[in-house]
Amino acid sequence: MRGVQGAADRAVRLATDFLHLKAPGGLVHDVQQDPRFQHRGIDLLWDRRDQSEVLGVEVKGDRQGRRRGNYFFELISNAEKDAPGCFLYSTADLLLYVFLDVREVHCLSLEALRGWFLPRAREYPLKSTKTRTGAHLYTTVGAIVPLRDVKAGVPGALEVHPFGDATAHAG
Repeated sequence: MRGVQGAADRAVRLATDFLHLKAPGGLVHDVQQDPRFQHRGIDLLWDRRDQSEVLGVEVKGDRQGRRRGNYFFELISNAEKDAPGCFLYSTADLLLYVFLDVREVHCLSLEALRGWFLPRAREYPLKSTKTRTGAHLYTTVGAIVPLRDVKAGVPGALEVHPFGDATAHAG
């Protein structure tokens, strides 16, 4: 569990850094522990003060997917409990997909991404992964989708920001 949580924490830090770069005067609120947002699949609220709007953000941390050139879209978060994945239920405006291995943030419009992916979901292979939390083991299932397909199929939905190794983290 510690490895999973550590990866999630690093992903949220990089996502927060990205949002601060995109809107320097904006505010980012971490709502991961707030039950009002947990069931909506929203991790951060991004108050873009310069545009007078607040956007919901889902953060997905991926420890090694960039080298493989794929996204993992979570369709089932816990197969043992038959719980849907955040890709399907999140009400967030943006999905910040963070490749931790190369410290790269991909900003995707969740609505545009789902609109493109769902009609062609059967074209992509599914992969499952097991995660242990204490004594419990659960299975997550997701679609493996090449980055190039998303870039070609969802115009304007993708923005990439590499942070490199020397990036300082915003508070």
